[in-house]
Amino acid sequence: MSSLPGGHNREMHQNPVFSGVDDVRDKLAETGYLADDGIATTVFLADRLGKPLLVEGPAGTGKTELAKAIAAATGSELIRLQCYEGLDEARALYEWNYKKQLLRIQAANSSADGSADWSATQDDIFSEEFLLERPLLAAIRRDEPTVLLVDETDKADVEVEGLLLEVLSDFQVTIPELGTVTATRRPIVLLTSNATRELSEALKRRCLYLHLDYPTADREKAIVLSRVPELPEQLAESLVRTARALRAMELKKSPSIAESIDWAYTLLALGLDTLDEKAVSATLGAVLKHASDQEKAISQLKLG
Repeated sequence: MSSLPGGHNREMHQNPVFSGVDDVRDKLAETGYLADDGIATTVFLADRLGKPLLVEGPAGTGKTELAKAIAAATGSELIRLQCYEGLDEARALYEWNYKKQLLRIQAANSSADGSADWSATQDDIFSEEFLLERPLLAAIRRDEPTVLLVDETDKADVEVEGLLLEVLSDFQVTIPELGTVTATRRPIVLLTSNATRELSEALKRRCLYLHLDYPTADREKAIVLSRVPELPEQLAESLVRTARALRAMELKKSPSIAESIDWAYTLLALGLDTLDEKAVSATLGAVLKHASDQEKAISQLKLG
């Protein structure tokens, strides 16, 4: 494993993958992700400055898709840490393969002369062979282009932010038994948040910030048509207009951009060329996943 002094990693800023804002926009578009000026500029700066990017906004606005698109556009490996309540260091960073360690200890104790050198055994079982790396450590140790996605950061416990602060400050991890592991190639880092809780100011200070909301009608239409080019333009307009009307309602789960795209595929699969009341009623399951939301939509859109 590589180890560098904490202050000697400036060269990692000198490997940008995007040449400019237009390059970001063009390369993301090739993956099917249509970035506006704000998105393209912030992604470019995160890459050029070597800073993590915190992407915040409602669920379903394309935060996770942005990380996937950046990975695809740059030919990088996407490593994803999915956050949840109860996530701990062992699941985020690394842990030891205890079962394998126990087997090695038992084998040492059953040596031919019945003696075992515990010091040698201890050095042996706390070695690379027994290390189980988790997403954060895996991203730091990679020499190849990498995008690290810390998804739904706000769902993790506050204690996890302390771990992220160490990793994002110096891009290094200290493993007591093995020493300090420092990144030789800094990954592009995206943290996403649905803003269900406020993240710490210390974490935010280490990041650039991008707020993603639902796109304008014209941009959403362009996104749908870029993903489903077979869809007639007039039908795409009707779909986007209806999706935006649904988002204006107080629903348990508003339709995401991905669900708008699913809806487009659904209409094509059914051979529908008009999104009339009958078609909407028949296909609401593509965009609304709660019975109460469907009932509210049928009532407020005056369907059926």
